[in-house]
Amino acid sequence: MSATPDRKPRLSPGEIRARKGAEPVVVLTAYTTPMAQLVDASCDVVLVGDSVGMVLHGLPSTLGVTMEMMIMHGQAVARGLERACLVIDMPFGSYEESPQQAFRNAARLMVETGAQAVKLEGGQHMAETVRFLVQRGIPVMGHVGLTPQSVNTLGGYKVQGRGADGERVLKDAVAVAEAGAFSVVLEKLPADLGARITREIAVPTIGIGAGLDCDGQVLVIDDVLGIFTGFRPKFVKRYAELGQISAEAIAAYADDVRARRFPGPEHLFASELAPKPEGKA
Repeated sequence: MSATPDRKPRLSPGEIRARKGAEPVVVLTAYTTPMAQLVDASCDVVLVGDSVGMVLHGLPSTLGVTMEMMIMHGQAVARGLERACLVIDMPFGSYEESPQQAFRNAARLMVETGAQAVKLEGGQHMAETVRFLVQRGIPVMGHVGLTPQSVNTLGGYKVQGRGADGERVLKDAVAVAEAGAFSVVLEKLPADLGARITREIAVPTIGIGAGLDCDGQVLVIDDVLGIFTGFRPKFVKRYAELGQISAEAIAAYADDVRARRFPGPEHLFASELAPKPEGKA
């Protein structure tokens, strides 16, 4: 008999897939153990996004993120999760060359972090890779629409799928879903296109700037909490302004140090050699 009580396993990609058309799927990013512990109770999926490069490492885009960075942050997040399904982004250059390259790197991510799935960007041209991975036991979350790793070919972080371009994005989503992805992220699309794709594919859509009709939503946790001070996309809703609160707290600490108000008497340790007060035994 186990010396510790059995712990319920984290939500699986199969359970997320089964949520199609049911209760919306809640997804947030996390990059550290403390943040993973905070989001775990409320989220169905926790994504270790390659956005970590911009949010925590100060990179200008996600293109400089490496496998080693994703593994390090994936391991940190895994330590903080009990309930949510853990998905890790495959970084740029780790899967585009061939399905075989993608399998080697996806397998490494899963083995070294304990993740239950990987996410990769791309539509019709990546369907063969998605199928190759799924057939070999690696669950895949797809990502179509605005794909940040392709920012140089897309000409910036522009809305995708407007006008006739909507058919391309729809075909991308259909191809990835039919290849075996258990869910598909739709990024920065007109809301009516997000709704149409959600109706036409058999797996959950996870929207980020793709409208209310998606089967779930994802945001970057630092955007939600108001910590990230970089570009703020239109689709972000801030639920707190922790960046401002933190800046004020740091300034107050600095003022106390300079004015010699900190540390105060309550923060000090008495010497063991101090004489005992008179009258005390």
